[in-house]
Amino acid sequence: MSDLLFGLAALGLGHLQDVDIFEELTKKEKAAEAGPVILEEKDMIFDKKTVCPVCDTEFMTKSLKAGKTRFLGNDKDLRPMYEGIDAQKYDVVLCPHCGYAALGRYFPHVTTKQAKLIKENISKKVRLHTYSGDTYSYEEALERYQLALANALVKQARTSEKAYICLKNAWLLRGYLQFLSQEKKLPENQLEPVRELEKANLKNAYKGLSEAVQSESYPICGMDEGTLDYLLAAVAMELGDYDGAGKIVANILIAPNMNPRIKDKARDLKDEIVQKKKEAKKAE
Repeated sequence: MSDLLFGLAALGLGHLQDVDIFEELTKKEKAAEAGPVILEEKDMIFDKKTVCPVCDTEFMTKSLKAGKTRFLGNDKDLRPMYEGIDAQKYDVVLCPHCGYAALGRYFPHVTTKQAKLIKENISKKVRLHTYSGDTYSYEEALERYQLALANALVKQARTSEKAYICLKNAWLLRGYLQFLSQEKKLPENQLEPVRELEKANLKNAYKGLSEAVQSESYPICGMDEGTLDYLLAAVAMELGDYDGAGKIVANILIAPNMNPRIKDKARDLKDEIVQKKKEAKKAE
């Protein structure tokens, strides 16, 4: 019995009299000695209850757990990277009953006209595959993106939404390439089709977002003007359009009210564009 806790029984808390007051600290110390806990992908996601705005059916979709993922940084074109998981795999929400699919930010927002178009052109015709894994595989995730793009076309979505699907699909394909290369150890010649598909999606993303800038109001896909301009410059550089990328960067750097963080990223991008132009000239 601990002298410090003696008398708790009289207060109805006798079960605490023999507790070691340093027990929790000891547990934490032992955990620290054991090293950090390695989370598996399935530990970073959960089944989220969702209601389909097209068919009004409730279903479960896998979603990232807040606070469970460790952010590692961004690629040049702002693709987010996390430790142990590719977040792009979980960004498409798909109703398993009617086949309606969209990126999470757009999924709930469907007009009556759009719902009718989806029911007639998707729900009556689609044959969905059944998956039962604890996580989404890359193959399953890619299929979900295809369905999201098909739905966007059918519901006559904004240009920006279709472009954003292509951008995120390109990011997903980049993660798939890394998976196939590092985990599956596939040779370069088998990776080329995936690499070409990534490039095709980037081209469509660039075209669509460039058009959206001319016809839509900010924020576009959740991005302000500076962020989207930087993204377009980064994608243009990845596609080998160094002159186009350089012009966008120049506009960012002379903009008077531009976010300083975006200007810093644009300066870094400018240096890389100059270097790549030099390398391209040498290769000619």
